[in-house]
Amino acid sequence: MPKGILGKKIGMTHIFAEDGKFVSVTVIEAGPCTVLAVKEKSIQIGFGPVKENRINKPLLGYFKKRNLAPCRVIKEVLKDPSREYAVGEELKADLFKPGDYVDIIGTSKGRGFQGGMKRWNWHGGPKSHGSTSHRRIGSIGASTSPGRVWKGQHLPGHMGDQRVTLQNLRVIRADAEKNLILVKGAVPGPKNSCLIIRQAKKKKAVEKQESKAKPAANK
Repeated sequence: MPKGILGKKIGMTHIFAEDGKFVSVTVIEAGPCTVLAVKEKSIQIGFGPVKENRINKPLLGYFKKRNLAPCRVIKEVLKDPSREYAVGEELKADLFKPGDYVDIIGTSKGRGFQGGMKRWNWHGGPKSHGSTSHRRIGSIGASTSPGRVWKGQHLPGHMGDQRVTLQNLRVIRADAEKNLILVKGAVPGPKNSCLIIRQAKKKKAVEKQESKAKPAANK
């Protein structure tokens, strides 16, 4: 089972990796996260301090019952079967080390109502003078058969503000003292947004596929 932690997106920058390459990385404040509850296959963790008057009374009572400081974000992540957890324990950025691969879950930026060319990357209509369908929808179906618009048609509508998971992102650096991890590439969401960082689920499968593809390429 993959291990996981909560974090906050700080921003992006460029650094020199261990192999000397200049790479773009996302800086994430990973933890410290407090273990709130230990279940059979998962743990409930909290991230981000918050004032008591900023949360409702039932939630405040939940924290007081455990003698823990209130947290802004509460999520459940799968447990690492190789270790034991205790309520009140803190999880920090040293959960991951350079070279690890992680899956990062976040909420993408909300773009509001957008047209089809921006939302679905339509090619667009003729660009010449006289055309009245530069960015319009155009034909989306037949007349009497089926006599309706097919479900799943790419049309204008609300864009963004969705849960997005990016897989197999490499950890370039991990600083346990400052609770920072640097991940190669971009991650979903705006700055200061909450992220779930967990151990990559499919990296082993990807490595197997790559090893199988190499002999075929040599042939």
